[in-house]
Order: sequence, then structure tokens, then C-alpha cells
Amino acid sequence: MEFVLSIYLMSIVELELTIPPRALPDGVAEFLREADDRIEEFVVHVNGIIRGFVPCDYVAVYHAMRAIMDQKLICGERFCEWGSGCGVVACLASMLGYNSYGIEIDADLCAASADLADDYNVAAEFIHGSFVPPGAEDLIDWAFTENDGELSLEPHSDTAYEDLGFDVSDFDLVFSYPWPNDAELTGNMFDNYASLGALLLTYNDLESVRLFRKVK
Repeated sequence: MEFVLSIYLMSIVELELTIPPRALPDGVAEFLREADDRIEEFVVHVNGIIRGFVPCDYVAVYHAMRAIMDQKLICGERFCEWGSGCGVVACLASMLGYNSYGIEIDADLCAASADLADDYNVAAEFIHGSFVPPGAEDLIDWAFTENDGELSLEPHSDTAYEDLGFDVSDFDLVFSYPWPNDAELTGNMFDNYASLGALLLTYNDLESVRLFRKVK
């Protein structure tokens, strides 16, 4: 799921992120083995993949988030995963020292995320709801037009940010794994609602991560 920047995005730039090769800490490797088992069990339990839920390369994302922190690229420590699925990335962020939150539209996935965090004593908080910010209707309309009326994400906002007690502008790092027809909308929502200096980390179907910063 390649993240593509359009000319509509005027105030975020891509950063070069150097990720040194290193082994996973034992505790993280153990956590990821358990997470993989739970995801497989969850998929079997619900008799198929939930719409919009595809696990990313958690190892690659972990190393990227660690590099962001080690290289002091981030302005603060508040993290949010947009579409947090089973909560693995948000949990990894918490393990790295981020103040971590996840927003997930599917109630069963959100519950599974909370269970995973509780079982591993990880201080990540998960909210059931939409990560689309209130007031993003114009961006949604534009995205529908650009994608011939097709989007994969839930295009409506709700009370998720109110329930969290934060706005998009309160997060220093946002992570997203957007479907191709959601990629530009994801970037545009970050561009319009994130604070100056905030980072957007994305994973795509080329099995790579990309990092963007809002600069104006």
C-alpha cells in the first residue's frame, strides 16, 4: 500500500530516516511472537479478515520508531496509531517510551488491543472510534472525487478524539498503514490537523516505512 504525496500536500516534507541494523530486544521478540499468534487466532475466530485490517511488518516499524527517538527527530513523546488493528504498533511505541494511544473503528479489534496491552503490562490506551478528525468533510469529499467514490477507511468522524482527551495537533508522532485509495487522504488529514513539527510515519505495500514532517 504505497503512500503517495500529491500536490495537495503543501506543508509536509519527507525526511531521510537512517535505520541501523540491530537485533530485537528479547522482550520485544517474545511480545511479537505472542502478537502474531493472537492475530492468527483472531482471524480464525472471526472467520476471515476484517475489512481494512492487514498486519504490517512490525519489526520494520519498531526499528523505525526506535530510530526516530534515538536520532531525536521527534519534538515530544505523544504517539497515536491511526487504525490500530490489534494494537501491536501502539504497544511497541509504549515499550520504546512513547506515550502511546491507538484509535480503531472495529470494536472487536479494539478489545483485542486492550487485552494484549494488559497481558503484557503495556501502558498503551485504545479508543474505539474513527481517527478522521471532526471538520474533515471537505478532505473526505475531495478524496472520494479523486478515487471515483471509493475509500477503504470509515469516512465519518465521531467522538474518538474527545474520548481520548486529545486532538490530532496534540500528537508528536502519528503512524498509519493506509490502503492505496486512502493514502492521499491520510496525508491530507495529517497536513491539515497536525501541529508544526509533528511526524507522520507510514508503512506501505513495498514493505518499507516513510517518514514525513509538517514544516509550516
